[in-house]
Amino acid sequence: MFGRNKTLNEQQAETLAPREGAKNRPTPKRKDQEAANRRPLVVADRKAARGVDRDKRREAQLKQRAAMVTGDDAHLPARDKGPVRRYIRDYVDARWNFGEFMLPVMLVVLALSFVRIPAVFAAVSIGVYGLLLAAAVDGFFMWRRLKAKLIAKFGADKVGRGLAMYAAMRGFQLRRSRMPRPLVKRGEFPA
Repeated sequence: MFGRNKTLNEQQAETLAPREGAKNRPTPKRKDQEAANRRPLVVADRKAARGVDRDKRREAQLKQRAAMVTGDDAHLPARDKGPVRRYIRDYVDARWNFGEFMLPVMLVVLALSFVRIPAVFAAVSIGVYGLLLAAAVDGFFMWRRLKAKLIAKFGADKVGRGLAMYAAMRGFQLRRSRMPRPLVKRGEFPA
C-alpha cells in the first residue's frame, strides 16, 4: 500500500528498446552490490595469500628490472617515469660529464693516499678539489642549458622541483652503471 512496486525497473527495461550509449539495464540494488564487493578482512588460508603476494611482488620487480634495461616507461619506477625525465636522461647520457670521472679518480686518489710523500699528497689533494670544483661547475651549467631546453619543449609548469638533482646525480654516475640504461649514444642529443 505505501511501498512502490519492486519490479518497476525490470518492467521498464523489458518494454523499452535498447538505446545507443545508454546503460540498458536496471540499476542493481545497493545491498546486492555491497554483497558482490564484500571480501573477508583476513583470508582463510594466510600461507597461500602470502605466497600469492610474494609472486605478485616478484613479477612486478622483474617487470621493473626489465624496464630499467629497455627504458619501457610503463614499468619504470615513479622517480623515472614521464617524458620530462626521459628527456633529462637522454640529454645527460648524450654528453660527457666531469662527474663521470669522479669515481675512477677517487680510486687513484685512494691508492696515492698511501704514499707518504708530502708533495704527492698536496698535489693529489689540490687535484681532487679541482676536479670537484670542475664537476660542480659543469653540473651547474649543464642544468642551466637543460632547464632552458625543458621549458622550451614542455613548458615552465612541467619543470618542477627535484629535476636538477635528478640530472646531476645521473651525470655523476658512470655511464655503464646508470639505471635506467642509456638509450642514446654520446653526441645524440634529444630533439
